[in-house]
Amino acid sequence: MSNPQQLRYTKEHEWLSDAVDGVATVGITAFAADALGDVVYAQLPGVGDTVTEGETCGELESTKSVSDLYSPVSGEIVEFNQDVVDDPALVNSAPFEGGWLFKVKLSEEPKDALSFDEYTALTAGN
Repeated sequence: MSNPQQLRYTKEHEWLSDAVDGVATVGITAFAADALGDVVYAQLPGVGDTVTEGETCGELESTKSVSDLYSPVSGEIVEFNQDVVDDPALVNSAPFEGGWLFKVKLSEEPKDALSFDEYTALTAGN
Protein backbone atom coordinates (compact mmCIF):
# COMPACT_ATOMS: atom_id res chain seq x y z
CA MET A 1 0.00 0.00 0.00
CA SER A 2 2.97 2.31 0.21
CA ASN A 3 2.55 3.31 -3.45
CA PRO A 4 -0.27 5.87 -3.59
CA GLN A 5 -0.28 5.71 -7.42
CA GLN A 6 -1.79 2.21 -7.27
CA LEU A 7 -4.71 3.21 -5.03
CA ARG A 8 -8.15 4.61 -5.82
CA TYR A 9 -9.49 7.75 -4.13
CA THR A 10 -12.66 9.60 -3.22
CA LYS A 11 -13.55 13.28 -3.31
CA GLU A 12 -13.86 13.04 0.50
CA HIS A 13 -10.13 12.13 0.65
CA GLU A 14 -10.29 8.42 1.47
CA TRP A 15 -8.14 5.89 -0.35
CA LEU A 16 -8.97 2.31 -1.30
CA SER A 17 -6.65 -0.53 -2.22
CA ASP A 18 -7.39 -3.05 -4.94
CA ALA A 19 -9.43 -5.92 -3.53
CA VAL A 20 -7.67 -9.18 -2.71
CA ASP A 21 -10.15 -12.07 -2.44
CA GLY A 22 -12.90 -9.43 -2.37
CA VAL A 23 -11.39 -7.47 0.54
CA ALA A 24 -10.06 -3.91 0.17
CA THR A 25 -8.18 -1.73 2.65
CA VAL A 26 -9.36 1.83 3.37
CA GLY A 27 -7.56 4.85 4.79
CA ILE A 28 -7.43 8.62 4.48
CA THR A 29 -4.99 10.42 2.23
CA ALA A 30 -1.92 12.36 3.28
CA PHE A 31 -3.74 15.47 2.00
CA ALA A 32 -6.60 14.82 4.43
CA ALA A 33 -4.26 13.96 7.30
CA ASP A 34 -2.38 17.22 6.79
CA ALA A 35 -5.62 19.22 6.65
CA LEU A 36 -6.89 17.59 9.85
CA GLY A 37 -3.77 18.28 11.86
CA ASP A 38 -2.68 15.94 14.64
CA VAL A 39 -5.23 13.14 14.91
CA VAL A 40 -5.89 12.35 18.59
CA TYR A 41 -8.92 10.03 18.41
CA ALA A 42 -10.27 7.52 15.89
CA GLN A 43 -13.74 5.96 15.95
CA LEU A 44 -13.72 3.18 13.35
CA PRO A 45 -16.42 0.75 12.25
CA GLY A 46 -16.30 -2.63 14.01
CA VAL A 47 -15.92 -6.12 12.59
CA GLY A 48 -19.27 -7.27 11.21
CA ASP A 49 -20.57 -3.73 10.68
CA THR A 50 -22.03 -2.98 7.26
CA VAL A 51 -20.89 0.21 5.51
CA THR A 52 -22.45 1.96 2.54
CA GLU A 53 -20.52 3.86 -0.11
CA GLY A 54 -20.62 7.60 0.58
CA GLU A 55 -22.13 7.30 4.05
CA THR A 56 -20.55 8.08 7.41
CA CYS A 57 -18.91 5.10 9.11
CA GLY A 58 -16.78 6.70 11.84
CA GLU A 59 -14.91 9.85 12.75
CA LEU A 60 -11.46 11.24 13.27
CA GLU A 61 -10.82 13.90 15.88
CA SER A 62 -7.80 16.15 15.62
CA THR A 63 -6.42 19.10 17.50
CA LYS A 64 -8.19 21.27 14.90
CA SER A 65 -11.59 19.62 14.42
CA VAL A 66 -13.73 16.50 14.25
CA SER A 67 -14.19 15.01 10.80
CA ASP A 68 -16.64 12.36 9.66
CA LEU A 69 -15.16 9.31 7.99
CA TYR A 70 -17.00 8.25 4.83
CA SER A 71 -16.87 4.77 3.39
CA PRO A 72 -15.59 4.69 -0.19
CA VAL A 73 -17.34 1.33 -0.76
CA SER A 74 -20.26 -0.80 0.37
CA GLY A 75 -19.66 -4.03 2.23
CA GLU A 76 -18.94 -5.71 5.55
CA ILE A 77 -16.06 -4.76 7.83
CA VAL A 78 -13.71 -7.71 8.31
CA GLU A 79 -10.96 -5.90 10.25
CA PHE A 80 -10.23 -2.51 11.75
CA ASN A 81 -6.81 -1.14 12.62
CA GLN A 82 -6.50 -1.44 16.41
CA ASP A 83 -3.08 0.24 16.17
CA VAL A 84 -4.80 3.44 14.94
CA VAL A 85 -7.35 3.26 17.76
CA ASP A 86 -4.48 2.91 20.25
CA ASP A 87 -2.23 5.49 18.51
CA PRO A 88 -4.30 7.78 16.24
CA ALA A 89 -1.15 9.72 15.24
CA LEU A 90 -0.41 6.85 12.81
CA VAL A 91 -2.98 8.45 10.52
CA ASN A 92 -0.64 11.44 10.22
CA SER A 93 2.72 9.68 10.23
CA ALA A 94 1.89 6.78 7.89
CA PRO A 95 -1.45 7.35 6.12
CA PHE A 96 -0.68 4.82 3.37
CA GLU A 97 1.02 2.20 5.54
CA GLY A 98 0.43 1.67 9.28
CA GLY A 99 -2.29 4.33 9.39
CA TRP A 100 -4.85 2.39 7.34
CA LEU A 101 -8.29 2.37 8.97
CA PHE A 102 -10.28 -0.74 8.08
CA LYS A 103 -10.68 -3.65 5.68
CA VAL A 104 -13.99 -4.31 4.00
CA LYS A 105 -15.43 -7.26 2.08
CA LEU A 106 -16.90 -5.54 -0.95
CA SER A 107 -20.54 -6.08 -1.82
CA GLU A 108 -20.01 -4.14 -5.07
CA GLU A 109 -17.31 -2.17 -6.84
CA PRO A 110 -17.10 1.53 -5.95
CA LYS A 111 -18.98 3.82 -8.32
CA ASP A 112 -17.06 7.08 -8.03
CA ALA A 113 -13.46 6.07 -7.32
CA LEU A 114 -10.79 8.37 -8.70
CA SER A 115 -7.41 7.40 -10.11
CA PHE A 116 -4.22 8.85 -8.63
CA ASP A 117 -4.03 11.42 -11.45
CA GLU A 118 -7.68 12.43 -11.00
CA TYR A 119 -7.19 12.81 -7.25
CA THR A 120 -3.99 14.81 -7.74
CA ALA A 121 -5.89 17.16 -10.07
CA LEU A 122 -8.71 17.47 -7.51
CA THR A 123 -6.32 18.54 -4.76
CA ALA A 124 -4.02 20.72 -6.88
CA GLY A 125 -3.83 24.26 -5.61
CA ASN A 126 -5.31 23.45 -2.20
